[in-house]
Amino acid sequence: MIHSKKYGENKPDLIVLHGLFGNADNWHSIAQSWSEFYTVHCLDLPNHGKSSPMEALSYPKMADSIVSWMTESDIDECYLLGHSMGGKVAMQLASNYPDKFKKLIVVDIAPVDYQPSHLEIFQGLAEIDSQRPASRKAADDILAKFESSVGVRQFLLKNLKKEESGFSIALARKNIEEGYSTILVKPRLSAPYNKPTLFIKGANSDYIQQKHTQETVAFFPEASVKVIPDTGHWLHAEKPVPFTNLVKRFLQH
Repeated sequence: MIHSKKYGENKPDLIVLHGLFGNADNWHSIAQSWSEFYTVHCLDLPNHGKSSPMEALSYPKMADSIVSWMTESDIDECYLLGHSMGGKVAMQLASNYPDKFKKLIVVDIAPVDYQPSHLEIFQGLAEIDSQRPASRKAADDILAKFESSVGVRQFLLKNLKKEESGFSIALARKNIEEGYSTILVKPRLSAPYNKPTLFIKGANSDYIQQKHTQETVAFFPEASVKVIPDTGHWLHAEKPVPFTNLVKRFLQH
């Protein structure tokens, strides 16, 4: 089961897919700004938010779960946007089901393999689940031993849920941890997506690099790349106005 949050009633539809450790709520304010022009559907990916757990993670399996949700939601064709891991899911969807997506937007990720970079975060989240802190402040204190960035911790702590025994993490954490090596690898693209595609890069992020061009163009021959200055991997949160305007311009032309 895929959980979604819907904004607006204006066609066409736009599906938004968050990144690793994220959820639909990360896109709340941006989705509101787009809802004047589109019906925006922010989805929780499997193992995240309120969506069902998924064991033996793979990009094709995640893509299929979203197509099933589209069928249930009577969405035949739409625009598609994904950030980071969600961008890889979006690329998989566009490659496997090109007729369903009119345009594709991929935010700060490329169709390539990446090196592990979240191992301490997994440790911190496991520690919160183990200790069941009594307050958000206590949860942040635990996480601070593993992650120094206040912004990253605030993002991760949006997954906190309160239970009788204390706070825990609202992620299928073990499924994500066991599937982490699969999350890092490139999506399993078998056919090019020959429709307009926009890759948006944070200027200070190294997730999209010049050396990725050949693999990107092979599967997305209509791709263009735009860079948002003074932003990192979380460019949509760092510079929401330039980001939302860039997406609107791409979708409307």
